[in-house]
Amino acid sequence: MKTTLQFDELNQAKNADGLIPAIIQDDSTLAVLMLGYMNREAFDRSLAEKRVTFYSRTKQRLWTKGETSGNYMQIVSIEADCDSDALLIRVIPHGPVCHRGTQSCFCDDKVEGFIRRLQKVIQSRHIDMPPSSYTTSLFTKGVAKIAQKVGEEAVETVIEAVAGNREAMLYEAGDLVYHLLVLLEATGCSIADIEQELAKRHRIS
Repeated sequence: MKTTLQFDELNQAKNADGLIPAIIQDDSTLAVLMLGYMNREAFDRSLAEKRVTFYSRTKQRLWTKGETSGNYMQIVSIEADCDSDALLIRVIPHGPVCHRGTQSCFCDDKVEGFIRRLQKVIQSRHIDMPPSSYTTSLFTKGVAKIAQKVGEEAVETVIEAVAGNREAMLYEAGDLVYHLLVLLEATGCSIADIEQELAKRHRIS
C-alpha cells in the first residue's frame, strides 16, 4: 500500500462534521466506485488493516466495507487532494461494491472505459484458456506470433490512414489495440504500465 499520509496532515476542520470525504477508485479500471467518509479512527484502521473502513454517519459507528457481504476493498494507495480536505483511495475490490450488486454505486455501464474492460476479458482468457477462444489461440502461439500480429495490424492501420479511409482506419486501429492488449498481457504488462511510462516522460519534460 502506497501512502505517507497521516490524519493530522488532513484539513478535516474545513468540513462541518469533522469528517474527510473519501473517493474510492478501482486501481485496475480507474472506475469511481463509491464515496464514503472517514474520521481519525476509520482512517487509522484503514491504514492498519489495508482495507477501507468508513465512519457511517447514519449508524454513527465505524463501518468496514464488506463486513457483511465479504466484498472488502483492498487498499493500493491513498492520497489527499490539493487542499488536503478530501481523499482519493485506489483499491482492489473483492466483489461488487454497491448494495445493488453492481460494481459501482454510480452508473455501472459508464464507470470504466471499454478498453479497460477488454483488458480484463483478455486477462481472464489468459487464466482460463477456453479452447474455442481466438485470444487463447494467440496465447498458445506465444509472444513472437502475437508481436507479429501487432506489426501486421499497425501496417494496415497506417495504410488506411495514409489513404484517408477513416472508417477502414478505425477498424484496423481496433484490431491493433486488441492485439496490443494481448501482447501486453502475454509479457506481463498492462495499460497501467503504459500510463506510468507516459507520466514519467511528462514529468521529465
